[in-house]
Amino acid sequence: MAAKYVSFTDELYQYMTAQRSDANDPVMEALQDETESLGEISRMSISPDQGSFMTFLVASLGVKWAVEVGTFTGRSSISIARGLVPGGKLVCFDQDFKWTSIARRYWMKAGVEKRIELRLGNARELLGHFRPPHPLDFVFIDADKPSYDLYYEALLPHVRPGGIILFDNMLMSGKVIDPAEKHTPANRAIDQLNRKLAADPRVHAVLIPVADGLYLCRKYGS
Repeated sequence: MAAKYVSFTDELYQYMTAQRSDANDPVMEALQDETESLGEISRMSISPDQGSFMTFLVASLGVKWAVEVGTFTGRSSISIARGLVPGGKLVCFDQDFKWTSIARRYWMKAGVEKRIELRLGNARELLGHFRPPHPLDFVFIDADKPSYDLYYEALLPHVRPGGIILFDNMLMSGKVIDPAEKHTPANRAIDQLNRKLAADPRVHAVLIPVADGLYLCRKYGS
């Protein structure tokens, strides 16, 4: 069977991302403008279509308890928080005060600040002591790539059966298969984790070509 996929041009991508119920969002547009003003580092932010997908996913799953590792300026945390059921809570782990200060401002603009708790510090250390009061319904991991597997192993035991762990940047702009790039620490770590997740009997895993590659993992169990 021939491979079935669409190669995007900039025009086609812009057309696709415009076809969203939340395409005209003043808060997210202002956040995007401020984030882009930071320069090259703005690439750390998730894309608008990815944010819409995450809100849709979280709302569809009826998520109440969520965790995010890697917050940056806040688009992903707002996207998750907007999808939570009433009374839901998102705990964010990030070590950068400067970027999360921007996130905090936009949490308030979006009216989701009461749904979010920020824990500032090194997530490698903080997660070792993290004991959520309730099993987690949803986890989003978008931080330093060599630590992805550590974050996964730290959080998976706290995820309820049927809960979701979502990883960002799992294609690394194609560098996971580029002979000249795939052996750098970050690309090697992501490639190894991709292969591990595909074979992990604890989860049902699928890698989808949204943004820079999203890996969806659903924890097995009843």
